[in-house]
Amino acid sequence: MARFLHLFALLFALLLTPAAIAQERGPVVLAAASLQESLTEAANAWAAKGHAKPVLSFAASSALARQVIAGAPADLFLSADEPWMDAVAKAGMLRAGTRATLLGNRLVLIAPAASRTKLTIARGFPLARALGTGRLALADPDAVPAGKYAKAALSRLGVWTGVVAKVAPAENVRAALALVERGAAPLGIVYATDARASKAVRVAGTFPATSHPPIRYPVALLKASRHKDAAAFRTFLFSKQGRAIFARHGFSAP
Repeated sequence: MARFLHLFALLFALLLTPAAIAQERGPVVLAAASLQESLTEAANAWAAKGHAKPVLSFAASSALARQVIAGAPADLFLSADEPWMDAVAKAGMLRAGTRATLLGNRLVLIAPAASRTKLTIARGFPLARALGTGRLALADPDAVPAGKYAKAALSRLGVWTGVVAKVAPAENVRAALALVERGAAPLGIVYATDARASKAVRVAGTFPATSHPPIRYPVALLKASRHKDAAAFRTFLFSKQGRAIFARHGFSAP
């Protein structure tokens, strides 16, 4: 709760500072943590066209959705799953007709770069044995999309009950990635794009797409948005240039 209130306060402060009032700012975009590198590149490309650079705020989709529902000032929301976008829609916070699926992703098992661990991920695969006395890093499996996908996959593959006591839950997928990067956990589950963004980890296995719900990233304008560039920036994300940026970072078409 304290972290949520802190993020909420930061958003208000961002919009109310004299500097922000004195000069034009870009639309405020709340986006899933896994989009950090790709969306930042997209925002820079948009700004290079002469537009005000979008203001990006990254966190777990669950935390961002709660901020939107609580009334945080923002223009666009990009979630790492459909259920949290559904929650925002149910609260009546989306601009009608603007919700669409932007991206897809894959789920992978990661290990530190120096590790030699390699697993074929299939039903009953020896994950608990591979962990030994170590922990399994993943985003909060009860709320954060990456963690929910991970729990769904491990459950379907019949290994969740054998590793649940070893789970080290993190506040978002990048926090889970960091646990493996610094060696605090021998294995973790993140998106393929997160693993690609880090030189400190390697992919130890890829989850079958059929082992979990499809990983989709919906985007929508928020009903309270008043920024003149918000709709145009959303359109840019779906453009040929925008899609090429996301593809370079490993995202797939939905």
